[in-house]
Amino acid sequence: MMATITAARRERAPLARAKLMKMTRHAVGVAGFLLAWQFLGASGLVKWLPSAADTLARAVSLTVDPVFLEDLWGTLSAALIGLPLAVLVAVPIGLLLGTVPAVEEMTRVFVEFLRPIPSVALIPLALFFFQPEINAKVALIVFAASWPILINTVYGVRDVDPLGKETLRSFGFGKGAIIWRVSLPSAAPFIATGVRLAASITLILAVSFEYIVGGSSGIGSFLIEASTGIGADAMIDVIAALLWAGLIGLVVNSLLVRAERRLFKWRST
Repeated sequence: MMATITAARRERAPLARAKLMKMTRHAVGVAGFLLAWQFLGASGLVKWLPSAADTLARAVSLTVDPVFLEDLWGTLSAALIGLPLAVLVAVPIGLLLGTVPAVEEMTRVFVEFLRPIPSVALIPLALFFFQPEINAKVALIVFAASWPILINTVYGVRDVDPLGKETLRSFGFGKGAIIWRVSLPSAAPFIATGVRLAASITLILAVSFEYIVGGSSGIGSFLIEASTGIGADAMIDVIAALLWAGLIGLVVNSLLVRAERRLFKWRST
């Protein structure tokens, strides 16, 4: 028994060391970036750049700033509504296009026409058709976030092993059962990757919408107000808000990557 435990520990030791080395490299990279930033800001070599210490202190103080917290929630709430809606829209359509070639051929022109359109260019249309403002923001998020999920779903369904589908057909299962039991589970890792890509798009589009429209709340609205200020304090507010936007994106991506690894361990083997 003890020998088995010892052997298991020896097997885990290289993985633990590799993980520690990876975390160390990340920490060194972040520390180096902050030191360079502090030097450039404090020395005045870059006139408009505030020091890292002042900016990080302001970023921390924003956590108790009710105005910023309201703006932060304005962005996050739209993203939290828009991303699930995009999944609900894109996955069924992707399954349909991936499993019925005739439908995919009929809609290919529309998909290739709509997909390259920049979502921010549709802001006037969204504001015209959807009111209040939050509905327009969510509608644009759904439009933009649906594409990576849709495309990944289509490719995932096409990548399904034909043998699995033929096996179910031989047992008398219909097309719906084959999609549910074989196609969807096999395409799930592709869909998860699409959702992770879409999560970044939701945050980018939400902030862009708020910044262009100048709405009542959101990180983009906070950036507009901060940029109208004068002096170094205004730039500190802008960069501190951007740090929070980047941090949120980093955390969300890390959580989704971890979820993918836990749910689809077999994929990395």
